[in-house]
Amino acid sequence: MTGSAGNERKPSGPPPALLTAAVADALRATDGRTGGVYLCSATSRLLRLAVLSGLPGPLFRPWWRVHMDRPFPVADVYRTGAPVVLANATEMMRRYAQLAAGLPFQFGSLYVPVVADGRSFGVLAVLRRAAAGAAEVQAERERLTAVADALGADLLRLAADGGDVTWDDEPLCVRPPAAGPAPGRVGRFSWDPATDVVTLDEQARTLLGLPPDDFPGTLDALARAVDPTDAHRLPGLLHRTARGRPPPLPLQVRTTEGGLRLLELWDASGVAPLPDDVPSTAPRPIAGVLLDPGPGALADGAADLLPEGVFCLDRLGLVVYANARAGHLLGVPRDRLVGRSLWDAVPWLIQPTCEEHLRGALLSPEPAHFHVRLPVTADTSPVPRPYEGDWLRVSLYPGADLVTCKAVPANRVPDETAHDPVETDTPAPGTGASLYRPIVLAIALTEAVTARQVSAVVMQELLPAFGGRRLAIYLLQERHLYLAWESGFPEGFLAPFEGVGLDTRLPGVETLTTGRPLFFDSMQQLADAYPGIDLDASEGARAFLPLIASGRPVGSCILGFDRSRSFGSEERTVLTALAGLIAHAMEKAQRYDTEAALARGLQQALLPRRLSQHARVETAGRYLPGTEGMDVGGDWYDVVEAGDGLALVIGDVQGHGVQAAATMGQLRSAVRAFALGDRPPEEVMGGTNHLLIDLDPGQFASCCYVRLDPATGLARAARAGHLPPLLRHPDGRTEVVELPGGVVLGVDPRAHYPVTELRLEPGAILALYTDGLVERPGHDIDDGITDLRRALAGAGFSRPPADTGATGPAAEARSGRSLADVADLLTATARQAADRADDIALLLATRQAAEVTHGKRAGHGA
Repeated sequence: MTGSAGNERKPSGPPPALLTAAVADALRATDGRTGGVYLCSATSRLLRLAVLSGLPGPLFRPWWRVHMDRPFPVADVYRTGAPVVLANATEMMRRYAQLAAGLPFQFGSLYVPVVADGRSFGVLAVLRRAAAGAAEVQAERERLTAVADALGADLLRLAADGGDVTWDDEPLCVRPPAAGPAPGRVGRFSWDPATDVVTLDEQARTLLGLPPDDFPGTLDALARAVDPTDAHRLPGLLHRTARGRPPPLPLQVRTTEGGLRLLELWDASGVAPLPDDVPSTAPRPIAGVLLDPGPGALADGAADLLPEGVFCLDRLGLVVYANARAGHLLGVPRDRLVGRSLWDAVPWLIQPTCEEHLRGALLSPEPAHFHVRLPVTADTSPVPRPYEGDWLRVSLYPGADLVTCKAVPANRVPDETAHDPVETDTPAPGTGASLYRPIVLAIALTEAVTARQVSAVVMQELLPAFGGRRLAIYLLQERHLYLAWESGFPEGFLAPFEGVGLDTRLPGVETLTTGRPLFFDSMQQLADAYPGIDLDASEGARAFLPLIASGRPVGSCILGFDRSRSFGSEERTVLTALAGLIAHAMEKAQRYDTEAALARGLQQALLPRRLSQHARVETAGRYLPGTEGMDVGGDWYDVVEAGDGLALVIGDVQGHGVQAAATMGQLRSAVRAFALGDRPPEEVMGGTNHLLIDLDPGQFASCCYVRLDPATGLARAARAGHLPPLLRHPDGRTEVVELPGGVVLGVDPRAHYPVTELRLEPGAILALYTDGLVERPGHDIDDGITDLRRALAGAGFSRPPADTGATGPAAEARSGRSLADVADLLTATARQAADRADDIALLLATRQAAEVTHGKRAGHGA
C-alpha cells in the first residue's frame, strides 16, 4: 500500500483541489478526523470514492465503489436525498449490518447529499468519534449540509461550463487538517566572542522567557536565562563552537521555568576547523537557532532508548518515526522505514489480521493488540534478525494524528491468536483474499431473497473484491444447467451452453459434478484442459466454483478476469468458502421464488377483476406489487354495491407472502358480505375486526371504509388504523380528510370505530391509498402524504358541468385528464422504482353531476 493511492490520475472529473478543499471544510465543520466525497461514476448506478482524507486508501479498497441499490448509507443518501446520521456502532449495526460487519469498530458517521438545483452529484461523508445519540451531532449535520450545498453549487457551475462531474479513477488520498497547532516556534541568535555580544531576536527572547527590551546581551546573561544545571556547560559549548567544532546534535537546554528548548549551533565564519592541538588565535563568531520542540521531541528521545520497537504511522500509513529497535525487529534499517508507507517498507507485515487492527486503530480510540509471525526468508536482510520464524506482539495506540505502534518479541503465542507462517504463494497485498471480509458477503446474501437479488449481490460484492470483470451463474434444473445471471460476457456467447446436461464435458458442469473448484490462470490453460471448448476472444483467468448447499447440487458460478493471474492458496480457500454461502442463498432464493409465484397467483385471484359501477360514480383502482423480497403483500381495494349506494374499501394486511395474501382474501370477502347487506360503516369495521380475531392468523390489518350516496354526495367513513384519505375539490384544492378512526383490525375485540361524515361534490376526487405509496426510507411519512397531495392537486382532472354537447378544443381543455390517467400519474414514480420494498394499492372515486351521466360509462376497474 502507498499513502497516496490515486494521485497519478487521468485528467478527468472535477478539479482535485475543489474536492479536497470541500472534504477539509467538512472535517473542520464537524468533530471528524476522516472524511470523503463520493461522486457518480460514468457507469450506471455506481458511486465512486473521489477523495479520502485521513485514511490509507488501499486499506479501505472494498469501499471505493458503492452500487446505488446496496443497503449502505452512501447509496441510501444518494437515492433518497436525505441525510443519514449513525451516531455510534450500535446505530450502525441496527440500520446497516453490512457496513458494521465490514468495519466493526466504535465510531459514528454522517452522510449528506451533494445536490444543487435538483441535480444529485454524490455524497459527502465524515467519520467521527462515537456519540451518545443523533441529537449530539445534529449541529454538525447542519454544518456538513452547508459544506455539501456549497460543493454542489460549484459542481453545478462546472457542469454548466461543460466540465466533467463524474469520477472513475482511484480515490485521491490526502491528509486531514492538523488537529493541533503548528510545530514549535523558532528563534535566532548569534554570539561574537571578540566582543562578547549576544544578539537574540524577539522570538528567541520569548522562548527563553526574557523581557522584550531588558537583555544585557552578554554570554553571562544568556547563561542566567537557562536552568542552572545547563548554565555551567553552555559557555564551554559555545567556546568550543567558536574554535570551529560545533556539537553534532542540537543541545537540550531548559529555561529557568523548566521548558525544554533545542539549541543548534554552527560556526558563522566559514573557516575550516582547527585541530585540537592547535591554539586558536581568534575566536570565530557563532550563529544558531533556538527551537521549542513541543512534547514530541521528548517522546522521540525517550523512545530511542526503549528496549521495545516503536514506530509511528500518520493517517495515510506513512512511517514518520521509528526507533532503532523497531528497525532491528522488523528487519528494515531505520532510514528505510521512516518516510515510507508501512506497506512498502514492511510488506510481509500486511496480513489480514494486521489490516483489520490497523483499520480499527484509524477509526476508533481503542488500543489493539495482536501477534504476527516473522517470515522465514533467505538471509538477505541488511539488519540481522535473530527472531526469524518467531512471533512479534504488536500493539497499536491511536491518537488524533498518529498511530503509535509497539513491537516486542513473543516466544509463545496463545492458540487462539496463532496463525500459520507467511507462505511464498500468499496473495500480494491488495488482492481480494486479503482485503475482503467474507462476513460482509454473508450478511448481504441474507438480505437477498430472490435468485436475481442473490446474483446481483455476487456481482456487486464478490466480483469487485477479487478484481473480476465477468460473472455467470447457472442453476440446476432436472439434471441440466440453465443460466440465471450473466454480466460482462460478449452478447450471445453463453447461448450454446444453455441447458447443457450433467454428462457434458465442460468446466462449469464438472465443477458441480465433482464438487471441486477449478482455477485456470490463463485462457490457454483452460483451452489445454478442455480442447475444443468455445472461448471468448478476451485473455484472462477463470474460476469455476461449485454451488453445493447441504450436500445438494444447486448450480455453478463462473468468475472471469481480464488478465492472466495466479490464484494463491488463501484466495482459493476464500472463493470456495464463499461459493458455499452463495449456494445456500440461491437455494433459499429458489424456495422464495416458488412461494412468491404461488402468492402472486393467489393475490391476483383475490383482487377484483372489475369494480362495481354506478351511473353517478366513476372509480379507478391500481395495485403495484413490491419489487423487493417476496414482492407479494396484503394490500387490497374494492368497490361494492351497498343498497342504493357504493362502498369504497381499501386495506393493508401486515406482512408479505402467501399468508398475508390469504388473510387479505378472507377480509375482503368479509367486508363485501357486510357491505352487500348495507350495514353501517361502524358495524362493517367491528364485524371484520371480530372475524380477524376469531381466525387468529397472527396478523393484523388496517382498513378504511367509505359508504357513498351517489345522489347527494354524502359519504360516511370509518377508519381502522389506516392512513387518512385525501380529497381534491373541483377547484383543485386538496386536503387530508381527518378521520378519528380506531385501532387496527385483529387486536382489540372491544375496539370502537367512529364514523365521520363528509360530502363529495361533483368533480371532486376522493383518494384512498396504502402506505407503500407515501412511505420512503429516511423520510417522514407525513412528507410523503404532502407530496401525494401536491401530485393530486396538479393532476389536471376536470369534468364539464353539464353535457352541453360542446365539442372541440375548448371542451377538451375543460375535460383534462381522465380518472384513470390521474391514477397512473399518482403511481408513476412508484412504477419506476426498482427497489420498492412494499406493495401499493390506490383507489380513486369521483362523483358526476346528474346532467353528465347520460350515455357515459359510469365506472371501470383496475
